[in-house]
Amino acid sequence: MARSVRLLKKHKTLYLLMLPGILYYLIFKYVPMYGIVIAFQDFSIGRGILGSKFVGFKHFYEFFFNTPDAWKLIRNTIMLNLYGLLFQFPAPIILALLFHELKFKWFKRFVQSVSYMPHFLSTVVIAGIMVTFLSPTTGIVNFLLVKWFGIEPILFLGLPEWFRTIYVGSEIWQGVGWGTILYLAAIAGVDPTLYEAAKIDGANRFQQIRHITFIGMVPVMIILFVLNLGHFMEVGFQKILLLYNSMNYETSDVINTFVYRRGLLDADFSFATAVGLFQSAIGFVLVVTANRIVRKYSDTSLW
Repeated sequence: MARSVRLLKKHKTLYLLMLPGILYYLIFKYVPMYGIVIAFQDFSIGRGILGSKFVGFKHFYEFFFNTPDAWKLIRNTIMLNLYGLLFQFPAPIILALLFHELKFKWFKRFVQSVSYMPHFLSTVVIAGIMVTFLSPTTGIVNFLLVKWFGIEPILFLGLPEWFRTIYVGSEIWQGVGWGTILYLAAIAGVDPTLYEAAKIDGANRFQQIRHITFIGMVPVMIILFVLNLGHFMEVGFQKILLLYNSMNYETSDVINTFVYRRGLLDADFSFATAVGLFQSAIGFVLVVTANRIVRKYSDTSLW
């Protein structure tokens, strides 16, 4: 105990720096967990949490068995996340490898800066750009299709089969540059003598990338992959809300947009909380399972 007090006094400045982060998580992450009880009640604002009637798993049953579009919502959410894992997750890895191989530092810094820029644009601006570019009358994409290939203008945002491609494509464009930061940091931590030894052994550039650079990125890749699985039942709610419409509902309507309509617009707080809790539970199970698997087969894991 005395040793702990001494360490606390010795490093009090560091603990003060940690305090804002700790308070943030306590206030905005842990304290609100008390509201989860609403999922098991017929919540009434007038009666409050303590006075509302307890109904058990009623709202969970209602979502799965009495909501006509429940399985469509789950399917769309899973498909968007699968597309994200297949195309969005590897994109910054590939780009980081390409950045690492650039020889001219000024060009590397310029390209990196350009690739970072979309990250700092708000979701509203990104969605507006997508709507403008994909417009069937004034959009540059349709203009080029007509000009170069003689194809009739396509109503991209009105066709359900195009929505997933548009959404994932915009996510890659917005986040691929920013996502390279951690991977470039991992590459910077690779021992340079490994490259020298590989050259002596006759390894070409591609072999050095494959057996040294890529391997050095693997621990970061594993951690980010496991963390991404925690959000597997969630997708970018804001962007979908800005891009979806009645014509592409078949593939664009996901659990988060349904919760928004049911919870906020219809003021059915208990039902919306139950669906949100279901999403979180699935994410928790996926993270724990994935972490146990990677811990079994590698030296890298979250815990």
